[in-house]
Amino acid sequence: MLTLIVLLWLSAFLVFWILSIPISRLLSTIWKTIFPLINSTPIDFRTKFGEWAVVTGSTDGIGKAYAKELATRHINLILISRSLVKLEKTRSELLNINPNIIVKIIEADFSKGKPIFEKIRAQLNVPIGILVNNVGKMYKYPMYLDEVPEDELWELIMINVGAATMMTRLIIEQMKQRGKGAIVNISSGSEHQPLPLMTVYAATKTYLKSFSDAIRKEYSHFGITIQHLVPLFINTKMNSFSPSLQVSSLFVPNATTYAKNAIATLGKVDTSSGYWAHGIQTFIILIAPMSLRVKIGYLLINKYRQDYFKYIKDK
Repeated sequence: MLTLIVLLWLSAFLVFWILSIPISRLLSTIWKTIFPLINSTPIDFRTKFGEWAVVTGSTDGIGKAYAKELATRHINLILISRSLVKLEKTRSELLNINPNIIVKIIEADFSKGKPIFEKIRAQLNVPIGILVNNVGKMYKYPMYLDEVPEDELWELIMINVGAATMMTRLIIEQMKQRGKGAIVNISSGSEHQPLPLMTVYAATKTYLKSFSDAIRKEYSHFGITIQHLVPLFINTKMNSFSPSLQVSSLFVPNATTYAKNAIATLGKVDTSSGYWAHGIQTFIILIAPMSLRVKIGYLLINKYRQDYFKYIKDK
């Protein structure tokens, strides 16, 4: 009889524990959305993290907008991108924002893999306080796996997985030695579920989540902040396959709006959508079971695929 009672209690506890997991995730999402809004006290990045920041993919979209926000906070910058012309233009823009900072540029194409990291390593000769792993690559438009060119798949993996991994490997040791620093890994809401028609892209973003969570556990006790940003759709060139995503709105902000919100969360929460309206959307997304999310994701991305075909046909 006693054994039966113990088994019933254990079964009840197990059921309660299983049911509480999604609830705790939802509550965590709410907290991560609300806390940066109510805790509006700005953080002195130079003191907390250091005087220099590296931003990859820094000449367009979120990377450029984030670099501008760092410039307003008097952080010296090292910009890494593959276009020297765009790098020089962005440097000029940043110095117009804050002529009292130093802006260095490194021309590097992360799709080339291992050889470019030695070039980057040689030019990182200052103490880096913040690393923003922003560089990323998207499909030209939503495609079935067999439609994606092989070279494009290799580039997706090298850029979306390799760049963040190896840039972190290059810089984290010096942060560990100084006992402070921040690494910001910019992912995507596509990590919340497998995403048909953007299969490999979404999978690389799932990698970033796992990577961020693991290195946070490894290095937080050394005083290093590992932040994982998970934006949903943003009006940038990366989403140009759909005209509807090229119109800014409350739920599809431009890069400037996103960066202003996202940077305010650094040092306050470890994982965030980075933008309050995306936080609301994330809350709603995570309520649904995974199977439903995959189905809805497929329908949504397939709509954008049809948008692209229509846009090409009407051109």
